Amino acid sequence: MTRLLVLGAGPAQLGLLEAAHDHGLWVAVVDRDPAAPGFRFADRRCILSTEDEPAIERLITALEIDGIVSPGTDWPVGVAARVAERSGLPHPIEPATAVLATNKLRQRERLGAAGVPQPRWWVVGGEDEPPDASGPVVVKAPDRQGQKGLTLVEDPAELPEAIERARSAARNGLALVEELVDGPEVTVVGFSAGGTFTALALTDRVVAEQPAFGVALAHVWPSEVSDTLRVSDTVSQALAALGVANGPSYTQLRIGPDGPQVIEVAARLGGGHDAELVQAVTGVDLNGLTIDAAVGAELVMTRHEPRVGGAVTKFLVAPPGVLQRVEVPDDLVGIRQVRIYREPGYVHTPLRRGADRAGALLAVGDSRDEALAQANAAADRIRFVTADAGSLREAI
Repeated sequence: MTRLLVLGAGPAQLGLLEAAHDHGLWVAVVDRDPAAPGFRFADRRCILSTEDEPAIERLITALEIDGIVSPGTDWPVGVAARVAERSGLPHPIEPATAVLATNKLRQRERLGAAGVPQPRWWVVGGEDEPPDASGPVVVKAPDRQGQKGLTLVEDPAELPEAIERARSAARNGLALVEELVDGPEVTVVGFSAGGTFTALALTDRVVAEQPAFGVALAHVWPSEVSDTLRVSDTVSQALAALGVANGPSYTQLRIGPDGPQVIEVAARLGGGHDAELVQAVTGVDLNGLTIDAAVGAELVMTRHEPRVGGAVTKFLVAPPGVLQRVEVPDDLVGIRQVRIYREPGYVHTPLRRGADRAGALLAVGDSRDEALAQANAAADRIRFVTADAGSLREAI
């Protein structure tokens, strides 16, 4: 039986963990949260940080692991690549490529050297003056993800504070300031085999609705962007520049007046159940391909053509408080999957970043509009019952 080590047991890893279980693999899972939802798919629970390289390397030997994978989160991608190389395990990307895929500053430098279209950007250290940007900018911690240290700045007077927030969150004490490209944001989910990139889904990132207790985001397929070939070619160029020749990728772009601009490339599965959307749309088992890449199996891209007219992954938001129960009706129309991340007793805080989401659903339809309408209708009927605001205040 093939033995796989997965870094992470949170919501972002659920799809791959479920697929590994269904494919009959023996799975060890690393996460520092004993209550992480993905542990229910684990044959061996390993309660430690996904960034603890020495401990993870010891697990490789002790558990006789055949492959290691880090889906859904950035920093452990580098951990997996380095540990795999030292342990003699197969891995789809080299450690040098993993650095470029997990450090936004290094990535910007490499993309710029290769001529890949991207926004104007500046790096700011402790003694540097804020850049003289002429319009809105996004300020980031270059070595973090999940919106940690991230600020959209439209008023130049707010830029110094945003830079300090990003520098405080960053591991290296730097802030990355990027011009906000005027245009829609899209995501390209794809897979590479032997240096050949295949775009599997191009989705729009949209704000679906705004409940009183948070903003509900959705990834909607097909995208309304018309020049999909140019977008795919831009992603292929970016992946080649970073050295991503094998394995899954998740690329965010904005479509500006001059065409696609690369915002960020990740050499991993996306954390928003993108593989499940790809499978619903095309029939391609992207989770299975990612597992094959992790264990060194032959990578064969199956035939892929649209099977539905539209598909939506919509994230669910719970009101703040202690979760009592979740009510999911049995007669939801057009819904392929509903994932509820937490068990009763979990304390939901106000939505501040992706990790605060309560769940997600996958809707399909004969058209984009139908799938989006069914996703919104289903989300309206799924009820998170929370209580005990006193416990919430203590948790915050």
